[in-house]
Amino acid sequence: MPKWEAGLIALAINIVLVAVLFKVIDLADKKIIKKLQEKEIDSPLLRFLPVIMKIVKAIVLFIAGTGLLQSQGYSISSILAGFGIGGIAVGMAAKDALANIFGTVGILSDRVYKVGDYVKLNGIEGYVEDINMRSTKIRDLDHYLTSVPNNIAANAVVVNVSNAKKRFLNLTFGVTYSTDNEHIKLAQDILKETAIKHKEIHNEFTVCIHDLGDSSINIRFRGYVKSGAYDKFLRVRGEFLSEVIAEYRKAGIDFAFPSRSLYIESDSDKVEN
Repeated sequence: MPKWEAGLIALAINIVLVAVLFKVIDLADKKIIKKLQEKEIDSPLLRFLPVIMKIVKAIVLFIAGTGLLQSQGYSISSILAGFGIGGIAVGMAAKDALANIFGTVGILSDRVYKVGDYVKLNGIEGYVEDINMRSTKIRDLDHYLTSVPNNIAANAVVVNVSNAKKRFLNLTFGVTYSTDNEHIKLAQDILKETAIKHKEIHNEFTVCIHDLGDSSINIRFRGYVKSGAYDKFLRVRGEFLSEVIAEYRKAGIDFAFPSRSLYIESDSDKVEN
């Protein structure tokens, strides 16, 4: 068989194989997209899948092309050596870009955070506005937009506040030392009753006399708000404090404030030996 005919047959076989593999890749792409949409309809991974699939197809084409050239008697080693040297140069130049890409994959696959989450990351605190192939953009409480490279974000200690199921409510109420025992007990009962009545506070809480301060008897309330959202936490804490203040005032329980007693010794009180 002439060499050109063998080459045409090899080319036809490679074309068929590539077409079949492309079809398999497209089917896999559709199944992955369907599964991702079932779990999270707006998953950031959906934006990166087309890029990943193009890279896979490029690899398939490269393998098919080198295989065809090898079957026709061409030396592939020199071609691969050239690609190797070029790859090292490109790899050195694109080192940070590749690290960011792998960081993006790590963040999305581990579900560390998603767009809309409130996070604390490397001293930055705010809402995640965007996750792309290079960086994560965070809008802080001052409304500044901070861009964090994903290779840094993937290796940082990230606190995802939005994933909290509940928030810790830790409050201290100081009453004056002149408060009698009956009113001290009443002060604790008011905290318990107010917490039980509030629908957004868990019924598992602790109320007790915590310590004796410089100018107050300190009663501690420790419980949880039934939400991880910071705005809701602030609202519930404010409502709880307002209700307790109103009930304390109604019951005649006085809040303590920093004070100091001065004892002045007069000359007439002195006794000379």
